[in-house]
Amino acid sequence: GRPVEKLPLATLREVAAATGNRPLTGYFTARGLPPELAADPPWNRRAAPTSLAENIDGMPEDDDLNYPVLGLLLLQRHGRAFTTADVARLWLEELPAGRAFTAERVAYRNLLCGIEPPSTARHRNPFREWIGALIRADVHGWTHPGDPVAAADQAHRDATLTHTANGVYAAMFTAAVLATAATGTHDVHDCLAAGLGVVPPRSRLARAVRQAIELAREERDFDTVVDRLHEVHRGYHWVHSVPNTALIAAALTHADGDFSASLCRAVSGGWDTDSNGAAVGSVAGLLAGDPAALPEHWTAPLKNRLATSVGDFDGVGFDTLAQLTHREIHRP
Repeated sequence: GRPVEKLPLATLREVAAATGNRPLTGYFTARGLPPELAADPPWNRRAAPTSLAENIDGMPEDDDLNYPVLGLLLLQRHGRAFTTADVARLWLEELPAGRAFTAERVAYRNLLCGIEPPSTARHRNPFREWIGALIRADVHGWTHPGDPVAAADQAHRDATLTHTANGVYAAMFTAAVLATAATGTHDVHDCLAAGLGVVPPRSRLARAVRQAIELAREERDFDTVVDRLHEVHRGYHWVHSVPNTALIAAALTHADGDFSASLCRAVSGGWDTDSNGAAVGSVAGLLAGDPAALPEHWTAPLKNRLATSVGDFDGVGFDTLAQLTHREIHRP
């Protein structure tokens, strides 16, 4: 999703169709892109060079993966009883300021100005209901298999450094979905129900997720699902947590949790494509149960190597990260 992040939906579809990748079945490519479309560069210019199919050589750095690494460091240093102040201190020690964006960057600036959490999330922070806390929620779900409430509580303590209201609920929802998926179940619908069970039922986020799930169950054509979601949520910014969480839920529902189908549906839906792809891949990967079950055309280009600016983790293997994360499940 990185090359097409924030593209208008129509342009995303045009690029995919022009390169023989609609409906999506693999990474985006510039091969075969007609000159008239390439002349008006459709790509996220910062991300595209390392994220197109023809260029991928290991997993390039991205905030969607920097934050799970930070989450792992947080648990290693402070355990499950960490506080929001511990999150803040870890960021100042390990997260380069230039790698934080939107709500995270404002909260980081607030910390440098001496503002303490949770005021860091509210002070001059117009992004506080955007998607940033959701993309930090994975580790909290992974390390609480079968305990969605505890996962959501942990995600809440992390999220309130930077977000409020629906921005926090999106993180709690995602952590609970992942905690349920981590039990070995293959039923994505139970996972989504667990996510809804930990957020305020009358919140905008909960209503949007319920509506998206219902729509995905009723409509066979996913392009139609996406078009309706874009119409319903046309007043939101493309990085806001409400429409993006709704799209995540719709993609997982419509694909019945299948890895490739969920991933491609989420990215084809537009908005924050890389974050939505990461979140859906996290859930569907757990539902697949075995790393060997993940299609090689997704995993092979990543070469079991992650680029990150966090700590000493640059170049770490995903297998090593999995082992370290699994260790946190059993830490006393």
